[in-house]
Amino acid sequence: MITTEHLYKSFDNKEVLDDISVVFEQGKTNLIIGQSGSGKTVLLKCLVGLHPIDKGAILYDDVCFNTLSAKDRQQMRRHVGMIFQGGALLDSSTVRENVKLPLDMFTDRSEKEKIERVNFCLKRVNLENVNDLYPSELSGGMVKRVAIARAIVLNPKYLFCDEPNSGLDPMTSVVIDNLIKEITEEYNMTTIINTHDMNSVMEIGEKVIFIHKGRKWWEGTKYDILDSDNPELNAFVFASAMAKRSKECGNKNL
Repeated sequence: MITTEHLYKSFDNKEVLDDISVVFEQGKTNLIIGQSGSGKTVLLKCLVGLHPIDKGAILYDDVCFNTLSAKDRQQMRRHVGMIFQGGALLDSSTVRENVKLPLDMFTDRSEKEKIERVNFCLKRVNLENVNDLYPSELSGGMVKRVAIARAIVLNPKYLFCDEPNSGLDPMTSVVIDNLIKEITEEYNMTTIINTHDMNSVMEIGEKVIFIHKGRKWWEGTKYDILDSDNPELNAFVFASAMAKRSKECGNKNL
């Protein structure tokens, strides 16, 4: 479980996050949604320590993450997996080397043990016989699955995903969504996903946080969205659906 308590963040005296208090539940897919510029990406970066917060607290279970020393934060990161937008694989490294990187950084396992763990994680995301390939030789969906394998190679307690479906076709997006949900349940992780994809929300949104103008504006499940009377949330959902429909119509005309 990860909890934020009265979290504030500003840049150049402009408040981006305003009094965010939320509980991200363990063993569930927790989705952060909102318009571009709403603050959802800043929130995710604060949660993983990429942005220091101005006020408030971020608790990883019972540990106050934002007050940890640099050394203790490094220790905590052993328990954190991250899936970046676009995959963020190292172009000059093979699939094996990319997935093995966290093991090289944070463990003293033998090379044999590392390779065994790499192979296990690649098999878990339904990728085999790709160990010696480079990212440029993979499809977009395969890149994302390699990124997931790298994210879980340390068997993390916490998993952060930044737009994991960005650039993927609808069918591949569903595969990635379901894979993330399966792994969340299998490892009982606290998974937090930053997304603008309403298909993902309705597919795997066990807990959904809607950020509007830097504030937590609404929270609930994917089922609650359908009955919501929150005008800003409804406008966001409607705009997302229309944008998706327009994109699909455009693709059909190509």
